[in-house]
Amino acid sequence: MRRTGEALRNRLGGLLFAQVAGEDGPANRERIHGTEGPRWFGPERPIRTVHGDASMFVGGLRALLLQSLHPLAMAAVAAHSGYRGDPWGRLARTSTFLAVTTYGTDADASAAVAQVRAVHARVRGTAEDGRPYRADDPHLLAWVHAAEVDSFLTAHQTFGAHPLSRADCDAYVRDAARIAEALGAERPPSDVAQLREVLAGYRPELRATRAAREAARFIVTEPPLPWPARVPYRALTVNAAALMPAWARTELDLSAGPRRLAPLTRASGTAVTGVIRWAMAPARQR
Repeated sequence: MRRTGEALRNRLGGLLFAQVAGEDGPANRERIHGTEGPRWFGPERPIRTVHGDASMFVGGLRALLLQSLHPLAMAAVAAHSGYRGDPWGRLARTSTFLAVTTYGTDADASAAVAQVRAVHARVRGTAEDGRPYRADDPHLLAWVHAAEVDSFLTAHQTFGAHPLSRADCDAYVRDAARIAEALGAERPPSDVAQLREVLAGYRPELRATRAAREAARFIVTEPPLPWPARVPYRALTVNAAALMPAWARTELDLSAGPRRLAPLTRASGTAVTGVIRWAMAPARQR
């Protein structure tokens, strides 16, 4: 029985890792964790705790939904990211960037940032409302960063195996700011209070465009997954929506479900993230 359970765990973990990290995942993992050298973040840093937990599956979905509410950021994604044509490729690139900057050597982290900045420098265009955008705009980068950090931290504090203390929540925001600064974001927050101020400051700029609603529909109801995988995936998306501000759900035409079912929704998120955590052994950290 024990061997059967271990085999199931290995198989499920392998499938999940392949889906998230792509075909280059094993080689990237070995390079990230196996290369000697100084890192941006030591093993004691909160960013390693947050980014290494299964709660990131919920946090990542929440981040995508929340980020889409800035019309200029969404215009850039819709025109240049290819999220419909290659959603898993985009996921693999994003997860690899997070892994490299969180766990990789200084040199690899810096190289990953330089590569992203080079891509951002080429992404520019005009939104539906006629406003120009560019992906390397420090103001847009700051929004994407704030929405991402808030989502990862919110999901971790809800579903993480080891929720952070208040001081460590501030330290996580401070850790993440180092990456944001390297990418060119303007004045990234250094603690939770500043993060809340930054998010509130962007509120007048946020609304759901047609492209944002289409992206939300694709993420929530049209994922390129086999039917058996859609049941646990649905639990992840429902919880991602439930953790969003009510105004954001309304803008994107998302429903967190009836209030009386909230405990059931939370239980489904706990169950699915628990299975993911069991299946995916923690990355070997230095």
